[in-house]
Amino acid sequence: MSEPADSHSRLAREAMRIPLLDREQEYQLARRWAETHDEAALHVLVRAHMRLAIAIARRFRNYGLPMSDLVQEGHIGLLEAAARFETAHEVRFSTYASWWIRAAIQDYVLRNWSIVRGGTSSGQKALFFNLRRMRARLERSNENGTFLPREEMHATIARSLGVNPVEVARMDARLNIPDLSLNAPLVNDDEAGGERLDQLVATDPLPDEQASIEIDGERRRRWLRRALRALNEREIRIIQARRLNEDSETLETLGARLGISKERVRQIESRALEKLRIALTQGPDVPRGAFGPA
Repeated sequence: MSEPADSHSRLAREAMRIPLLDREQEYQLARRWAETHDEAALHVLVRAHMRLAIAIARRFRNYGLPMSDLVQEGHIGLLEAAARFETAHEVRFSTYASWWIRAAIQDYVLRNWSIVRGGTSSGQKALFFNLRRMRARLERSNENGTFLPREEMHATIARSLGVNPVEVARMDARLNIPDLSLNAPLVNDDEAGGERLDQLVATDPLPDEQASIEIDGERRRRWLRRALRALNEREIRIIQARRLNEDSETLETLGARLGISKERVRQIESRALEKLRIALTQGPDVPRGAFGPA
């Protein structure tokens, strides 16, 4: 992402020319804003601390995001701090505002650093913003100049931040593998042109196949419902229990429920299946009981 080379420097110079406030000035401005919503007081208070927002924003410039956007998010955090600051507490406004500025910038980085949203919990946020620094420190401090095994390094960082080593490994992989656009061009020895999107394999049927499956499926269901009209109620109960339910009943269980022998159930089932076969071959309009009693 590019931005004018001198835009940040100009903003920083303007911020540095704004005089600092002493404790009493901060107190009076914050009180006027809190009690009367004096926008002029808010404006002076925020402008006097823009250099603080710029200084904190500079700490996040290595994440590949425009510096002007980072400063803008810091300005939002500064406004939030002004809205929440309570003059009753014995603390300087700059100390209180630093936390809000940093939180606003961190949220912006997490939202925009990758197309995959990450760092939603406090532990994951700490891991995202501290992993590289802690990994570099462990590599420098290792004796004999050898690299720590990756698993041992992840375990050490996990203990320090109070997270699971699996989360450390996942975040480490995310930080080391950039996002790849599906619209990126494909260029290799075998093929030139096209995009990554062209290489994705879809396992679902094509739209015309899907439409055919749905239409044919509905047609078969209507055909079966019409064929079932050839059966009487007892035949339907037996076919439902024996052939259409996911867990079919045994002849003995079904006979006990209907008060007939299991051989009689078998005979009725056989006759009902023959009726269905005939009905399915003779067309859709089949009256109930058309082929005689069970």
